[in-house]
Amino acid sequence: MATALSEEELDNEDYYSLLNVRREASSEELKAAYRRLCMLYHPDKHRDPELKLQAERLFNLVHQAYEVLSDPQTRAIYDIYGKRGLEMEGWEVVERRRTPAEIREEFERLQREREERRLQQRTNPKGTISVGIDATDLFDRYEEEYEDVSGSGFPQIEINKMHISQSIEAPLTASDTAILSGSLSTQNGNGGGSINFALRRVTSAKGWGELEFGAGDLQGPLFGLKLFRNLTPRCFVTTNCALQFSSRGIRPGLTTVLARNLDKNTVGYLQWRWGIQSAMNTSIVRDTKTSHFTVALQLGIPHSFALISYQHKFQDDDQTRVKGSLKAGFFGTVVEYGAERKISRHSVLGAAVSVGVPQGVSLKVKLNRASQTYFFPIHLTDQLLPSAVFYATVGPLVLYFALHRLVIGPYLRAQKEKELEKQRESTATDILQKKQEAEAAVQLMQESVRRIIEAEESRMGLIIVNAWYGKFVNDKSKKSEKVKVIDVTVPLQCLVKDSKLILTEASKAGLPGFYDPCVGEEKNLKVLYQFRGVLHQVMALDSETLRIPKQSHRIDTDG
Repeated sequence: MATALSEEELDNEDYYSLLNVRREASSEELKAAYRRLCMLYHPDKHRDPELKLQAERLFNLVHQAYEVLSDPQTRAIYDIYGKRGLEMEGWEVVERRRTPAEIREEFERLQREREERRLQQRTNPKGTISVGIDATDLFDRYEEEYEDVSGSGFPQIEINKMHISQSIEAPLTASDTAILSGSLSTQNGNGGGSINFALRRVTSAKGWGELEFGAGDLQGPLFGLKLFRNLTPRCFVTTNCALQFSSRGIRPGLTTVLARNLDKNTVGYLQWRWGIQSAMNTSIVRDTKTSHFTVALQLGIPHSFALISYQHKFQDDDQTRVKGSLKAGFFGTVVEYGAERKISRHSVLGAAVSVGVPQGVSLKVKLNRASQTYFFPIHLTDQLLPSAVFYATVGPLVLYFALHRLVIGPYLRAQKEKELEKQRESTATDILQKKQEAEAAVQLMQESVRRIIEAEESRMGLIIVNAWYGKFVNDKSKKSEKVKVIDVTVPLQCLVKDSKLILTEASKAGLPGFYDPCVGEEKNLKVLYQFRGVLHQVMALDSETLRIPKQSHRIDTDG
């Protein structure tokens, strides 16, 4: 009699990988894979009681996978939510006559509702801390007659300004959000602060509005209104009206921005600002996977300028970016260049050098940690000194590479190892069960593999000589190699049909006779096989599609 599958078993299996079919597999492909595995695992084919029990469990698992994937409705739910989605409340009220696309839309709606409820229980804190540093004494020293002043022998580095701001968002309903923000600023001994409260309402899928109230010790009450509206699928407008009350009277302000998507990656902006600093601005921004380009022109009082900037995005794990910009206007000319790089999962470190007339030379260091920003502008000199430019450029680079090698790198490796260890501990029981199931499957495959090898040898076909799956390590780590690599020669030979072996893009750990020998680590599949009497070898990534035999896998024996 068939044994029932546990909930844990059903939740940890990848049905597509188990059947070794593509996620886009047709019903014919599913049926062919199902029949083949049924012939392999059918309990009646095994007389040994222990093998019969193992075959029964694997047979039921294959049957369960086929039942889910062969039904369009349950397959659509499984593709979106996995096995847990099949047991979600509300499935029984969904009409069976609905198409997979309609079911997908229905469950996506339920998911959005759950996300909205989850958001209502959370805030979205954002903060900025800026510390301005005056280090001009490093390069702009007094003349010799002033060197007798007490303490003048050492450069004076001062903090001349600070700014702290913080905001939180509190979702009230699915369409209403309250925003509370505040800021404190000080410069050369003088400072002040302000507090703002805003209420935002999403009026429709095309727009939202926001009312803002604020007050501060340096300025009087502030009343503002912001509006956003999508005019067309490619065009939107934002308007910001404000009334600032002060001892000098009421100061009105109005800012309007009209934007249009020029193409998939390019947006054009037109901005008009009326009030204390009136201006008109136009800009074009192009953002792609590898670059970010901006060109802007502003005419206004008191500042008019032209700006061009470019940022290159490297496609590496650290998300490295280098950038440069040129800004020229009535205030002078500024050239800025810099770079930023991801130093941990939630942290990005960046530095930029600003060289301008008459601003001088400055170094700007910025650290983004989740939703918090720490900004340190360091003013080095009021003049254009080559020495200041050199140290501002080379100093941060030397410091970063030293810290990365001595502190950041070892810390990240230790954190990654801790996470892997926790993951191994949490999945130890499940991995042990998968290992036992894989060993049982290999035993069940022995007779089928023997027949497949005989048939392939008779026609000089495909013979799997050796196959290994897991993390491959260097020669210095042979001790741990046995733990992280498993022999999968028999399971792969069992999948050979008509001198061909095709593995889909799913993880190989879900294939019959496989299991994950190194949870959380990068895995590969290495296969040594013989075809038409010639040895071939290939190394494939875990989720890479593999088709053998191939001429490119042939081992060159001429040397």
